[in-house]
Amino acid sequence: MLLRLTTGDRVPVDGEITQGEAWLDEAMLTGEPIPQQKGEGESVHAGTVVQDGSVLFRASAVGSHTTLSRIIRMVRQAQSSKPEIGQLADKISAVFVPVVVVIALVSAAIWYFFGPAPQIVYTLVIATTVLIIACPCALGLATPMSIISGVGRAAEFGVLVRDADALQRASTLDTVVFDKTGTLTEGKPQVVAVKTFADVDEAQALRLAAALEQGSSHPLARAILDKAGDMQLPQVNGFRTLRGLGVSGEAEGHALLLGNQALLNEQQVGTKAIEAEITAQASQGATPVLLAVDGKAVALLAVRDPLRSDSVAALQRLHKAGYRLVMLTGDNPTTANAIAKEAGIDEVIAGVLPDGKAEAIKRLQSEGRQVAMVGDGINDAPALAQADVGIAMGGGSDVAIETAAITLMRHSLMGVADALAISRATLRNMKQNLLGAFIYNSIGIPVAAGILWPFTGTLLNPVVAGAAMALSSITVVSNANRLLRFKPKE
Repeated sequence: MLLRLTTGDRVPVDGEITQGEAWLDEAMLTGEPIPQQKGEGESVHAGTVVQDGSVLFRASAVGSHTTLSRIIRMVRQAQSSKPEIGQLADKISAVFVPVVVVIALVSAAIWYFFGPAPQIVYTLVIATTVLIIACPCALGLATPMSIISGVGRAAEFGVLVRDADALQRASTLDTVVFDKTGTLTEGKPQVVAVKTFADVDEAQALRLAAALEQGSSHPLARAILDKAGDMQLPQVNGFRTLRGLGVSGEAEGHALLLGNQALLNEQQVGTKAIEAEITAQASQGATPVLLAVDGKAVALLAVRDPLRSDSVAALQRLHKAGYRLVMLTGDNPTTANAIAKEAGIDEVIAGVLPDGKAEAIKRLQSEGRQVAMVGDGINDAPALAQADVGIAMGGGSDVAIETAAITLMRHSLMGVADALAISRATLRNMKQNLLGAFIYNSIGIPVAAGILWPFTGTLLNPVVAGAAMALSSITVVSNANRLLRFKPKE
């Protein structure tokens, strides 16, 4: 179904733009106040507002299947869940109630047998006051109110939390691991240089490389095809994808290989003569893609995926917060280290095949680290599941988003820093509430039982005890509501 949107319209369903261009306010989804420019082929989401422009779009999801509905479900689910610390409070409450009843009965008995006349009056006052002031309302409200406020505030920043346990785990992290392509970088690689050797010119090298990449779904394939533009590409026969290495095939009577240096080495194609050029391109942060024709290296295509505009600033924020930053990539170590140096990454794990990412996370955990994994692709899903906390970029694959404990609706690494800051603030708030509730009961119950009588000759009035009990609950709720005004430090 095709729908038309004009200035001022609220998008009714999710869809993909087929014609036109518009600026959309997506603040209610992403927390980003600046309108986003959208054009042909890009997605629009239900609930967002067209600030300017007009587009024709094709509906892709309606009703409960839209992104907005999914966000609402996730927030409700998270707000109704309990973290481990909250379950501990429930266990304490279960023991606390019978203990309080025993304290009330023992206090009443002491006052009945040893208290001043009229004993029955003092006995009833003491028992009633102890039961009133010991009501575990504040204890019961301590964690749920913090969770509701913390999850709600996170959603305002475009951070969706799957459950309360994710918030608690995120507050204890010390290491954050980033996938490179599409997470640290834009995910839009470009061919920045084509170096040819032997008797092949640049145009011919591009034609052959692009012809091979027609059958590939790798991000680098799109960069090479874009560089080739409208060139007439030859037919490729015997196309094969060589996992983690590259692709191969035959075109115009030639055997072709296109991929990394490991592929050419495996196929016994000499690369010694072009070693210096490979190193030079890799040291500039580009990925060298090598083309071999009939067993001879004939061209090097340098493909570079630029860092996201806010990556460096976001990583600096995480550094200041005390996190160790790790980059996980299938790139060669030289390229990976060049990008890591530019971004400000502490540690690089390079040359990792897609199915080895989860193992890399396991190794970090075996060193005693609490690890978060930030990724966006299907190949990141096992690592996201293995990590203590998986964080998926909102523009990533559905598999990654479903696997992750936290999803970022903003296509920005600032969301990672915000998510971790909010999780720490939420756990801190929970602990404050629980501590306040315990202190209140620890002081209130002895006073209600008459511990001050020998020193001051006064007892706590049941009315005052009721007011104190209500005040403790109000204090817990007010403290939790402070999270609604929480702003992560820049």
